[in-house]
Amino acid sequence: MQSNIEFTFDGQKMLALPGQSVGAALLAANQRTLRTTRFNENERGVFCGIGICFDCLVVINGVGNQRACLIEVTAGMNVQTQVGSHA
Repeated sequence: MQSNIEFTFDGQKMLALPGQSVGAALLAANQRTLRTTRFNENERGVFCGIGICFDCLVVINGVGNQRACLIEVTAGMNVQTQVGSHA
């Protein structure tokens, strides 16, 4: 049995199962807001879960505009809330 993978989201330690996407791991941790819109700072999170929409954009290891639903969690990954369309 493989152990959980540790990563951070906005500086908070999170755990994921091996093979789990960032979006799925954050949903499992009850984290619903992954980004805010550039106008009015409306909260957005996982919507489609298959990479078609862009509601789950996050900053991963300093690189913005990453779709959390498509990227597999890796150990030590640093994930941050994205504000608007800029990292």
